[in-house]
Amino acid sequence: MGGPTTVEQSRAIPVEVGRAFERTLPAPLTALFCRRYAVLPPIREVRDQDGVWGRAGQTRVVVTTDGGTMREQLTEVESPDFFTYRLSHITGPMRPLVEGIEGRWSFAPVGTGTLVTWRWTIHPRRLGALLMPVIAALWRGYARQALEQLSALLLEPDPPGSAPG
Repeated sequence: MGGPTTVEQSRAIPVEVGRAFERTLPAPLTALFCRRYAVLPPIREVRDQDGVWGRAGQTRVVVTTDGGTMREQLTEVESPDFFTYRLSHITGPMRPLVEGIEGRWSFAPVGTGTLVTWRWTIHPRRLGALLMPVIAALWRGYARQALEQLSALLLEPDPPGSAPG
């Protein structure tokens, strides 16, 4: 069986690093992952989340439109540089392919904005190891779409009466 595979996608977004971090961490997953990419489904809903997403140790269940679920645990939050999480208890079509995933969102100054990088370290099952080149290529497309959605979200003006981000 193959070992873990790391995939990564980045996008420069013309917002300050702190704003990028503060608006990404609690962003609704259904807004960021609202489009299918080939066989990778959008997120339909999030269940069992206690409060605003932002504290290490929090957990929630992510439900995709193909009926799959996964438990997400926020593992580390270092504002404004990065946050990490773990996906486990994967069900649905991804179950035969993936044992677990470690994810990381990082934020670094670049030019007049922020370089936002999303990385997954995928721990495949036997079948997933054989299909990892295909899974990695599909994930990169999915990540590009998610970063486009994130860019639009980060560039939205603050609602009236809110503190600037």
